[in-house]
Amino acid sequence: MRTLERFTLLAFACLLAATAVAEAQQRRQYIGYVYPAGGKQGTTFEVRCGGQRLNDIYGAEVAGEGVTVKLVNYYWRMSPQDRRLLYEQLKIFRNTEKEAAKAAKAKPKKDKNGKVIKSPAPKPGLSAEELEMKDNIEHRLSLYERRAASSALQELVFLEVTIAPDAEPGAREIRMITARGLSNPMPFYVGQLPETSREPMKTAAFQVLGKEYAALRHRPAEEEEVKITLPCTMNGQIASGEKNRYRFTAKKGQRLVIDTLARQLVPYVADAVPGWFQPVLSLADAEGNEIAYGDDFRFKPDPVIQFEAPADGEYVLTITDALFRGREDWVYRMTISEQPFVSSIFPLGRPADQAPAVEADGWHLDKARLKLPPKDAAPGVYMIHAERNGKISNAVPFAVDALPEIVEAEPNNDPAKAQKMKLPVIINGRIDQPDDWDVYTVQGKAGQTIVAEVNARRLDSPLDSIVKVTDAQGKVLAFNDDFEDPGTGLNTHHADSYVMFKLPADGVYHVHIGDTARHGGSAYAYRLRLSEPRPDFALRVVPSSVSMRPKGTGTAVVYAIYKDGFNAPITLSLNNPPKGFSAKPVTLGAGKEKVGFKVYTTRKPGEGPIDLVIQGEAKVDGQSIIHEAVAADDMMQAFLWRHLVPAQRFQAMVEDPGYKGKQRPAPSQQIMAAAPKPDPKKTQKFSKRQAASQIRRLDRLYQDWYMTEELYAAKIAECQTAEE
Repeated sequence: MRTLERFTLLAFACLLAATAVAEAQQRRQYIGYVYPAGGKQGTTFEVRCGGQRLNDIYGAEVAGEGVTVKLVNYYWRMSPQDRRLLYEQLKIFRNTEKEAAKAAKAKPKKDKNGKVIKSPAPKPGLSAEELEMKDNIEHRLSLYERRAASSALQELVFLEVTIAPDAEPGAREIRMITARGLSNPMPFYVGQLPETSREPMKTAAFQVLGKEYAALRHRPAEEEEVKITLPCTMNGQIASGEKNRYRFTAKKGQRLVIDTLARQLVPYVADAVPGWFQPVLSLADAEGNEIAYGDDFRFKPDPVIQFEAPADGEYVLTITDALFRGREDWVYRMTISEQPFVSSIFPLGRPADQAPAVEADGWHLDKARLKLPPKDAAPGVYMIHAERNGKISNAVPFAVDALPEIVEAEPNNDPAKAQKMKLPVIINGRIDQPDDWDVYTVQGKAGQTIVAEVNARRLDSPLDSIVKVTDAQGKVLAFNDDFEDPGTGLNTHHADSYVMFKLPADGVYHVHIGDTARHGGSAYAYRLRLSEPRPDFALRVVPSSVSMRPKGTGTAVVYAIYKDGFNAPITLSLNNPPKGFSAKPVTLGAGKEKVGFKVYTTRKPGEGPIDLVIQGEAKVDGQSIIHEAVAADDMMQAFLWRHLVPAQRFQAMVEDPGYKGKQRPAPSQQIMAAAPKPDPKKTQKFSKRQAASQIRRLDRLYQDWYMTEELYAAKIAECQTAEE
């Protein structure tokens, strides 16, 4: 019974914690997808975003230089009552057009003598303003979905994005800017190749069990396949049960890389299993024979196909979801090209003060140059890429560390051939064939603590490491397969190993490293740190933006990730805060997981997002350790698991509580007075509460130019009968 009570209390505590996090997330502006999630240098194009709590939006921002964004339109989540009012206005417009067309075709009336009778001037058709309003209403209604598959995606934002010809290519972030704060960031890419984009999806309908077919999207046959010219980047969205096809021509011997971004565009989906779009690629020749297939790239869900055309001719590439799921946030960017592609590098890092040669494996890397961190780069992980003829490859991680480093020397497959190590050291090695083990020898003393830490999967190596420590007789003293690192928020399989072990006696000890699945090859690289403990910490600040009232405060949460037994208080502060921002230092107690951090401002609204830096300082053995907090967002995967997903910037925004946007002038008193008095027998009866709600609805429709002054006045008159 006690066990059951403990479990119940634990479950209840977890539920409360999850509810608190969910409520905090719910109050924040949110975008769930961006489509297309990027574009080519030197182009201007429209982007659609889906989310929630985006009312009062007035702009958007893409990180970095060379990309400008203009807000075109915003569609709030429409209710059935809104829809009825829009149809009423649309009916008025259509009747006006019919009457005008009828009058234009009518023959003039004549009297008995054949003389034309002068008739009243015909009613005019729609004005230019009314025609534009009619088009907007029709477009708005065409996107309406009464019961959406995801209510979190029903608000739509339409943007115009312009990318300068010299904008730096690669991954960026895009955020929505509202009067009440910033949205979460979403990935946005600047590309170098010609692009094609399919028509954006309408909001997906909810699927009823047993009647899923009723919610499926039915594309016209001519839209199922798109013909492209290589090289090309294809942008699309996958609906439930749907396949997208692309037809292209290739020459015999042409070596093409088909690279997919999907999970990388929407890292986690809260209400799907698995918790992301799982794309599958199939490549067929003109006769329909499958000649290549891909459903992932090593341990990553986004597939890559490296393909050499067997003959001149046409080929068809198909993309779908592995489980035939789909929705408007199943977004992809897929490139077919002869651009350089890096599949692996060796070594995976280097010392902070050296610049050793790094070899890269992949396609189209002849005469390519790896762009590495500068020689004076501080310790950390950097994203690097290869460049050839001005075109860049995919980015891969590269580590820089302060410890001495060596490269493994084969043969070292068993204790008899073990490579002797002097601590501390980082070993750059490879499990270069299946069933391979690398063994290293260290001389230790009784009571000495030794750490063996593998960095491989965190650096994009396919190695699923396993580490064991044995004594001179071969007895296993310590063992580890997977060690969780919460700082790597995009990892769902923490495949790197970690051992911290106190030696029982003076003597020789062996550290063995291998692959759990007994795989191996040139790509199975690792960095193995052998040292005494190096107590350290890392910080994450959540969410990646904070909003505050003018002359008010905003609160973020700073999480600590402890390393090698670190156990000291951390003092948090703002590093070089911009004018108008300040924060009182906060101490995160030793061993504590997180603490709230308040930011104060004296700024007024309207100055846009501001980048802030929170740093933490701690003392270890009299030495000061300082680290910046990495911005992150708390994201849920598959209904349960939560991850701190890193962002590029931590930003602050001063809210504008009085923001109303550009206001449409109210109808004149004459129009309001001329409104027809409602017929009590035909007019809907409102309570005072219903009337107030209806007036708010009418005001929104009127302000957003979905309603004429005359209809607005008539509807307001109906509401006023309830207030009398």
